[in-house]
Amino acid sequence: MGLEIKRLDEKLSVTGQISVDDLTNIAESGFKSIICNRPDFEGGENQPTSEQLEQQARALGMEFAYLPVRLGSIPAERGEAFHKLLTELPGPVLAFCGSGKRATALHTMSKSDDEAARMHQSTVDACNWGNAFDVVVVGGGSAGIGVTASLLRRRPALRIAIIEPNDKHYYQPAWTLVGGGAYDVNQTVRRMADVIPEHAEWIHAEASGFDPANNLVKLVDGRKIGYRQLVVCPGIRLAWEKIAGVEETLGENGVTSNYRYDLAPYTWSLVQKLKQGKALFTQPPMPIKCAGAPQKAMYLSCDHWLTNGCLSDIEVEFHTAGAVLFGVADFVPSLMDYVDRYHAKLSFNSNLVRVDGRNRIACFESKDADGNVRTEEKQFDILHVTPPQVAPDFLRDSPLADASGFCKVNEKTLQHPDYHNVFALGDACASPNAKTAAAIRKQIVVVAENLLASKEDEELPLVYDGYGACPLTVEKGKVVLAEFGFGGRLMPTFPLKPAVPRKLYWFFKTTVFPWLYWHGMLKGREWLASPRKKH
Repeated sequence: MGLEIKRLDEKLSVTGQISVDDLTNIAESGFKSIICNRPDFEGGENQPTSEQLEQQARALGMEFAYLPVRLGSIPAERGEAFHKLLTELPGPVLAFCGSGKRATALHTMSKSDDEAARMHQSTVDACNWGNAFDVVVVGGGSAGIGVTASLLRRRPALRIAIIEPNDKHYYQPAWTLVGGGAYDVNQTVRRMADVIPEHAEWIHAEASGFDPANNLVKLVDGRKIGYRQLVVCPGIRLAWEKIAGVEETLGENGVTSNYRYDLAPYTWSLVQKLKQGKALFTQPPMPIKCAGAPQKAMYLSCDHWLTNGCLSDIEVEFHTAGAVLFGVADFVPSLMDYVDRYHAKLSFNSNLVRVDGRNRIACFESKDADGNVRTEEKQFDILHVTPPQVAPDFLRDSPLADASGFCKVNEKTLQHPDYHNVFALGDACASPNAKTAAAIRKQIVVVAENLLASKEDEELPLVYDGYGACPLTVEKGKVVLAEFGFGGRLMPTFPLKPAVPRKLYWFFKTTVFPWLYWHGMLKGREWLASPRKKH
């Protein structure tokens, strides 16, 4: 048949990936049932779906069962389900996955005479990783997918693995728009399998640490993945636990956040329903991703209330743990015009520390000039929370981290100063730039070019200038496009006054930027992303 089929016992045999065309020979060989243990789309578009295989198998008179098992740790319940299928399905049975290893492990679990032994978690190596990958990328977000695509465009023969545990990939910059009623949340998400570059290996597992001395990434399931070069970009972790009581009330009692896919629509629902009362918006201490997002939520909400004639009956307060409204002074006057328009009260050095959702009370701590801490409770009808944010634990506790917990880099080359085969970009990078998707767009090119130069022991050719951008949605229909680099230096892409709110930039924010993200940045196309070369 062309398949390598291994007989495990009188009823069960296993094999690697099968095609629709293989099913005729499988049926003619006497198999009565098929068990598919490989998740749909794990192998990309060339892999037939379970639905296609099931349709053909049943047409040939065979039973078909879909029991997907991800690479890595196999939960005990999957072993139990496999045991049940073997009991119920007519034999002989052929089970398959990518290589047959998961099906074999399931058989071992299901045949154990000791019930307690069967309930343990079994771990499967999905492929032979004895030889290190050319590049391992930790993180399948904007930075991880983008830099992988750019590397493969330059060197298609590179063997690259992306370590990413999530099934979904999100375009997070649009969640502010979702919370303002200007974007469909369903347009911000795609399956991870659809954005992983075609020639990259997706290791569908969670990283647990780094061993840079031995060029290894550790996984939660106990495996270790070898690399010749490493790209660290697992993003930033939302540390909700730093605000007492908030996790228990998110999504109800008027407590929401545009920093989560499932909560951004709730923000818009609350905004529409509020006709009078008090709305609080918060911003925690830096670093956070998209430092303008907390106030953007306020502007779009206020614009809706103003347009609908109820803003005068709503008290709006913006509490920021920082000392200024925005970190680049050139944009503050324009933003203050909108703060005044919306009659919003600004509270600086005010940090949200506790939420009582049931009684709708938010507790803030503030410091005066002498460092004295004062606690203040505020009633609210709407509380938009921006969570504190920290480096992922497995990065913070590793040899790659600096004192902040983020991946240490030379801020110009994005190379690790202690381990020269390690690079970092995105929100997990310790470079002092703004943590935005626009910054990642520029960093991708720097890392791709410098990593390949390092591979050849050549001088690193590119320098990152700290570019970042924050499209500040000050009203529905207008955006202040703040573009800046290290030290707050203005870096406008277009020959227009940077601090002026423009309809053109709203069009960019709602239409152009999302299209460029899905079809450009994640595909390795580097439009308007060229950094400067070293002198």
